[in-house]
Amino acid sequence: MKTHVKVLVVGGGAVGCGIAYHLAKAGWETLLVERDELTAGSTWHAAGLLPLFNMGYATSHIHDYSVRLYAGLEAETGLNAGFTRCGNLRMAQTDARMDEYMLYSATAETIGIEHEFLTPQQIKDRWPLVNIDGLKGALFHPTDGYINPADVTQAMAKGARMAGCSIERKVQVNGYAWTGSEWIVTCEKMTERGGNLIPSGETFEIRAEHVVTATGNHAQRTARLLGIKIPAIPVEHQFIVTEPDPALLKWRAEGNPEHPVLRDADAKWYVREERGGWILGPYEEGAPARFPYEVPDSFRADLFPLDLERIEEEYMSMIHRLPTTEEVGLKDDFNGPICYTPDGNPLVGPAPGLRNMWLAEGFSFGITAAGGVGHYLTQMMTQGEAEIDMASLDPRRYGSWMTTEYAVKKNEESYAHVFVLHHPDEEREAARPLRTSPAYDRQKARGAQFGHVNGWDRPNYYGPVDAPADFDHNARSFRRGGWWQYAKAEADAIRNAAGLIDATAFAKHMVTGPGATAFLDWLTTNKLPKVGRINLTYALTETGTTRTEYTIVRLEEDRYYLVSAGAWEDYDADNLIKSAEDFMAAGGAYVAIQNVTTQWGVFALAGPKSREILAGLIRDAQPETALSNKRFPWLSARRIELGMVPVNAIRVAYTGELGWELHHPIEMQNHLFDRLMEAGEPLGMKLVGGRAQNWLRQEKSYRAFGTELGRDATPLEAGLDRFVDLSKDFRGKAAMEATGIRSKCVTLLIDGPADADPWGREALFLDGEKVGRLTSGGYSVAFGKQIGMGYVRPDLTEPGTRLELRMFRELWDAEVTEDSPYDPQNARIRVDG
Repeated sequence: MKTHVKVLVVGGGAVGCGIAYHLAKAGWETLLVERDELTAGSTWHAAGLLPLFNMGYATSHIHDYSVRLYAGLEAETGLNAGFTRCGNLRMAQTDARMDEYMLYSATAETIGIEHEFLTPQQIKDRWPLVNIDGLKGALFHPTDGYINPADVTQAMAKGARMAGCSIERKVQVNGYAWTGSEWIVTCEKMTERGGNLIPSGETFEIRAEHVVTATGNHAQRTARLLGIKIPAIPVEHQFIVTEPDPALLKWRAEGNPEHPVLRDADAKWYVREERGGWILGPYEEGAPARFPYEVPDSFRADLFPLDLERIEEEYMSMIHRLPTTEEVGLKDDFNGPICYTPDGNPLVGPAPGLRNMWLAEGFSFGITAAGGVGHYLTQMMTQGEAEIDMASLDPRRYGSWMTTEYAVKKNEESYAHVFVLHHPDEEREAARPLRTSPAYDRQKARGAQFGHVNGWDRPNYYGPVDAPADFDHNARSFRRGGWWQYAKAEADAIRNAAGLIDATAFAKHMVTGPGATAFLDWLTTNKLPKVGRINLTYALTETGTTRTEYTIVRLEEDRYYLVSAGAWEDYDADNLIKSAEDFMAAGGAYVAIQNVTTQWGVFALAGPKSREILAGLIRDAQPETALSNKRFPWLSARRIELGMVPVNAIRVAYTGELGWELHHPIEMQNHLFDRLMEAGEPLGMKLVGGRAQNWLRQEKSYRAFGTELGRDATPLEAGLDRFVDLSKDFRGKAAMEATGIRSKCVTLLIDGPADADPWGREALFLDGEKVGRLTSGGYSVAFGKQIGMGYVRPDLTEPGTRLELRMFRELWDAEVTEDSPYDPQNARIRVDG
């Protein structure tokens, strides 16, 4: 057995084998170890479905790649992967479900996933065994289907071996140690005894430059060995297999095709044919998480007892939809663990705080994802970044605040939400509130409806003060939900008076030390600001795309305060720390990185009356000039006093109005909140949530990390040339320049439907040809129509270019506008007083 390799893959399920297959084909010397047999984990009892339907852009790409890969594995390896391309029929019982399918259709169209819509009668004409009562229609994927999980895993394993990968079974990893250049992985041979798999006592070491963990249900053991947190915990999933159905056998005997995988999303189940009978897989409420700390050694390819009472409702609804199953008996049943994460997305990418350690954990749809994850993770490892933005799957999206109880509650919720309507404005309730700013109760008392980001509860909008507990749930929609009118009023308030936004969840880091200036100059694209000034800048990946957006405040010569997106606090912390280590290892002077996110609260005050509001609170020897352009110019930072609160104020506003960010000691937040409300409400100031802010920033063409900004586009492609200083050297510069301009970010004004706004997932067309996609969308109070931002072909960026946007299966006029269509000269931001 090899004991020194380029990369070690730990875990021999479908995901591990998919990763080993692609790494070996990329030319890396690869070894895969599995503690039992290949497919011994969740792979063996998976139903093998290949659902292309996914609301996430990255995950849709991953699933699409997998399906295309699996279709060709037999020709490559000689092993039949058991792929049945029968299609996938998603039925809808409500108009809202059809709206969901139409929104998904917009995402699928940007990627090129084949699909079509069917009426209830078209369903009946094709598959007469299906009862269409109560159906509104369906979405059909003709290229979808199912596969034999064990067969596809073995096919990828053989493909990996053909490319030079070694695979060793009955090898358990017991420890990891990083030397600074490679991992020393302590392993032990496992042996069979009395039907159990036990350690043999024979230990050895494997040295690997890189390690990938794909340990499935054993992720908590992996986390313990690595000394990190991984919120991947299994949840029970049941499915049952019926005896042969005489009506189905007759249908097939007459030469008819196999039924597609049937999904009645509103009934929370899938059904597919299985040897003349049916497999029913429900996603019911109440499925418990299992093994929150570690899988017992005695649990191998085992199952849990079936709980038929828990799935009785789903079983009866199958009989309603397929009446011929009423007299068919049960043949077999399965209840096994399948790993979940709090948001349902897997954890793919660098392990937080560790070098050359890569995670591929938490796959609830591991068979569907295995091929695509192998492809894109291999790109990340061998090329520096994937061709698509994988940030939505990054393991560092969960910070050190995450606990076992949180993961259990959210993972159980995630399972139960597989078939729940996936509203774009959905906010799931489990494990909340958890991280809250001090003003949370005051905001809630004023009607705040909160969203959940990185554990924080942040106001999305402010509804009625006396709103019932389920107000926000009932306000959700794929069109303009019940919250829309409140967000519009908040946006109007900022444009016409003032608004106060709680931005406490912003990620905040201090960068100090004798090497701080040289470090940040190398790390970021823009010139560094002078003391007392700020700038907007970007840290790049090794491939020249955008890793992070920072607002940098220079407090002293070698003391900087960095503000970045709240959703990415630990992602940014990990990148800053590792980058500083690289800088110092290359001979740079000492740099200290400190995460101060929870030390500082932030209120963003913006609007034409914001100076007047602050003027009533500021304590200064010359209060009449303290907020003037001369003493406090745009893009500067000052220490001021608002009543009794010392504030680090930054004159900047993400909404494009006169405004300040007020960074204050978090323990004084309630006092400051009360004083701002007393001063602002008589002047028309409203409390404002994140949804109105999102609309307003699009009117200014302000790019947002995670939408317009990501690891698949350079700052130059994002149209941020003015924040890139090409006269200096910075990390990723050469790669950025070599990439060129593949597409460009633009802002569009849209003449869309009267009852809906784009969500930032829609495809753009010119003369019937797809030419780009939106990354953000919403409503513009300044222009009285829909607005969006996105990427188009470089030749289509001139203002006035007419395109079309697909929403609800119709094309709507969209016009490229100038950057910052609202107040393009920034006169309102710079106004003196």
